[in-house]
Amino acid sequence: MKFPHLAIFTLVTLLTVSCAKEVTSTPANNQTTTENQTESLTTVAAAVGKSTNFQTLEHKTQGKLTVTNENGTNYLQFDQSFKTDNGPDLFVVLYRGDVPPESGIKEKDYISVAALQKIKGSQRYALPQNVKLANFKSVAIWCRKFNATFGYASLPAK
Repeated sequence: MKFPHLAIFTLVTLLTVSCAKEVTSTPANNQTTTENQTESLTTVAAAVGKSTNFQTLEHKTQGKLTVTNENGTNYLQFDQSFKTDNGPDLFVVLYRGDVPPESGIKEKDYISVAALQKIKGSQRYALPQNVKLANFKSVAIWCRKFNATFGYASLPAK
């Protein structure tokens, strides 16, 4: 049972590295780096604990999304009222834009967090440490097989 989790984590890590567009360089002024890190941490902290509602796209999707943080790890938490239609190959993804398209999501616009655990009820997904939540605006339930977005929730206000 642990192997699929390791495979998913490895896949997410590889996708994150290959999809990254930022070029890291050492700024002449270290203060700029500190300000950017503080701004990013403030953005994530402001979103933690707030919730938003899932919206339907391709298939009926409902429930609440909350971003939580425990011991420095961010989690996507779906509440007990979460529900979506059943489908093949469903994944939870972070999407860079406000509203993902119903179909035809592009690889550069999202990263996969994990396979959807279940289509109904409370569940939680840990985000890898290297994922900057501030770079994304929504969470989607996505069918990889048909490249269809079942539903989405905006990430809580920053």
